[in-house]
Amino acid sequence: MDQILLIVNTRKSTALNLAYRLIGWGKKRTIGFVAPSHESAMLGLPEFDWNIETNPVKFGVVIGGDGTFLRASRMVMDYDIPLYGINVGRLGFLVTGNPDNAEEEIEKILSGAYRIQKRQALKGSVTRKGSLVHVLYALNDLVITKGPLARLIEVESRVNDYFLSLLPADGIIVSTPTGSTAYALSAGGPILPPHVNAMVMVPICPHTLYARPLVLGSEDTISLIPKSDQKEIYLTQDGQLGYELMVKDRIDISIARDKCVSTIELKEDNYFDLLREKLQWGNVSVRQGEEDW
Repeated sequence: MDQILLIVNTRKSTALNLAYRLIGWGKKRTIGFVAPSHESAMLGLPEFDWNIETNPVKFGVVIGGDGTFLRASRMVMDYDIPLYGINVGRLGFLVTGNPDNAEEEIEKILSGAYRIQKRQALKGSVTRKGSLVHVLYALNDLVITKGPLARLIEVESRVNDYFLSLLPADGIIVSTPTGSTAYALSAGGPILPPHVNAMVMVPICPHTLYARPLVLGSEDTISLIPKSDQKEIYLTQDGQLGYELMVKDRIDISIARDKCVSTIELKEDNYFDLLREKLQWGNVSVRQGEEDW
């Protein structure tokens, strides 16, 4: 029996209803669903054993929005489990599946009508007074940001240990290509397609005229060092987990060599069609070469 890992935003009734629908469909198709502990208890599914030596799961289905997909990505980053997202959220750059056609889309994946996109992850290492205190991985971004008060922070940035800048700003985003359409885009950063082997550093509301986003290569290391006396400075991981920083902590960020996230794309899907649809770049019915001149 094929096994599929089911990861669901259980706070959304639409996500739960779709999950129950898929479970019922799977029973008729002799497809078994397993789930992480929380979803297992909510949906009455067998709990996936993360310690099993031989992985029986063919792929994972994520039901929710991009936030649910980011949570799922951290779960599977150490496992060879590609993910397919079904969108019951809002924008949905990572969860591209249509809930109305969920069964049909899963059938296509089971038949092999898909391709795998290997998405880079960031590795962030936090060093405090010479000691390593955190090692973090993120599919979208790692962000240094200020606390709730409207006060700037100063962050020193270095690239491959060469001094780059001392920037007064609300914070700094370091993003993967996957995350370039998330927070980094809102802060004025460029869009990098997921196959581009790079990362981008984007200041948040810099108090200077010269600050610009910077694209860096896969072999580069960005080092960020808070210099402000402000007490509340944080490092956030994919906008979901936060870590308090101290002045003169050093955060070294690079493309992870040992981890990535595999995502499933149906053969008819195209990243640039997705961009046009989500960012509303003109009429989606117009295709290259089909214009009526």
